[in-house]
Amino acid sequence: MPLPDSFAAWLAEQLGVEPVGWTPVGGGCIHNAWRLDLADGRRLFAKTNGASSLPLLEAEADGLRALAAAAGDEGPRVPVPLACGVSGPSTVLVLPWLDLARGRSAAHEPQWRRLGAALAALHRRSLTRRCVAEDRVGAAFGWPRDNVIGSFPQRNGWEADWGRFFVQRRLAPQLEHLARCGQPLRQASVLLERAGQWLADHHPDPCLVHGDLWSGNAAISGDGQGVIFDPAVHRADREVDLAMARLFGGFPEAFFEGYQHTWPLPSGHRARRDLYNLYHLLNHANLFGGSYVGQSAACLDALVERGERADGA
Repeated sequence: MPLPDSFAAWLAEQLGVEPVGWTPVGGGCIHNAWRLDLADGRRLFAKTNGASSLPLLEAEADGLRALAAAAGDEGPRVPVPLACGVSGPSTVLVLPWLDLARGRSAAHEPQWRRLGAALAALHRRSLTRRCVAEDRVGAAFGWPRDNVIGSFPQRNGWEADWGRFFVQRRLAPQLEHLARCGQPLRQASVLLERAGQWLADHHPDPCLVHGDLWSGNAAISGDGQGVIFDPAVHRADREVDLAMARLFGGFPEAFFEGYQHTWPLPSGHRARRDLYNLYHLLNHANLFGGSYVGQSAACLDALVERGERADGA
């Protein structure tokens, strides 16, 4: 289908390319996704939304650049933004076009194992690669700007204590929003009081994490390379990426084997997994409602009960 004249002109100004058409492709539930066909036969990928969505796509572009810088040669492939801005009534993010295989069969296990190893390399390398806006911070958890998880605001800033950061900047905003919307979870205050205590003896390194690593945001490219995209980056316990990768399924076990072989997770990571994934269940409850509210409540209650058993042991 032909592009709007204003969009074609914007692409020509930003990238010096001559687009000849665009085709809708499958994407997420927030933005529209397109394949851009160029006169020279190349393709690009674009996300569009209303002009008011510029902060969302700018945050995504920032996250992709940070991940790409931390990935280096050993990390996963990350599409580096080519342009981001407003064209007429739309916000546009342009990325390189990637042919994604997304295979999950046994034949693809070696590629997924390499992707797990590459993510471990990115996490480790990020400890010595900091963006300019982080230079004044030192070893802390957070990010220089607030961003989004899906379309829900993700509160950042900086905090030296990981447990305090996760409770105050991740769990609390989600629980507060649910309550304001008339769906308070009955043990929310108990969880917020105790979660920091559960993490008090855990002292992770502040790695750069993808932040939204479900199976829809990772794939194997046509040439066999592992790719990650659509991030919600921040500096956090690296376990949050591995926890979410298990939350909704879709990642082969080979992915986790590759990670563990390259940089083993510390003891206790299985016990922390449900706490970290509560954040994503709450986010889905706030974005989509429905059964996610009940799943969030069940997860929260189980965490509190488990904590009470541990306290009584």
